[in-house]
Amino acid sequence: MQNTLRITEIFYSLQGETRTAGLPTVFVRLTGCPLRCQYCDSAYAFTGGQLLSLETILAQVAAYKPRYICVTGGEPLAQPNALPLLTQLCDAGYQVSIETSGAMDIRHVDPRVHIVLDLKTPDSLESQRNLYDNIDLLKAQDQVKFVLCSRADYDWAVTKLLQYKLDARVDDVLFSPSQGQLSARDLADWIVADNLPVRFQLQLHKVLWDDEPGR
Repeated sequence: MQNTLRITEIFYSLQGETRTAGLPTVFVRLTGCPLRCQYCDSAYAFTGGQLLSLETILAQVAAYKPRYICVTGGEPLAQPNALPLLTQLCDAGYQVSIETSGAMDIRHVDPRVHIVLDLKTPDSLESQRNLYDNIDLLKAQDQVKFVLCSRADYDWAVTKLLQYKLDARVDDVLFSPSQGQLSARDLADWIVADNLPVRFQLQLHKVLWDDEPGR
């Protein structure tokens, strides 16, 4: 429907990852995703949800009096009306980010939005979906994220980091261990040993709330 989005949840919490980790943030989680990463921690957002008008979404966000907004999913760009939502959130004066997979075209995202682009690794089982044309569209304020499940994933991510000179394109390249699949300490040690120009990150929300929905 025109001017509506299917929404799984809107909630206020601490940002668990990316450059703004630890900052109070409103999350707008859109329903649906065309990918099926084997480690997905938001599969509950694949289906269901509630159709809300953009006006209703903006009103619910404003009720929290936030500074930071994160539009996420699922895969938010799978719904075309995510684009006008992003623009209206920026127009309202918020600092807005979107968490999107490497499989969706980002060319029409409002340039004021901070894009967190998740390039899928081989062990995600969705690396064939990466749309590498997106890399040329990234801005300095954007971020590229790799969720790593193994040493092989790490080596693959390093190859992409060097091939596309990602650290020169964006302010932050994020390397994150997939919880329960890759030791955080091992990943930290590899990054230090290889002197990589990347930011190591843990998912703060999992440390604090064990991935409880709405937290």
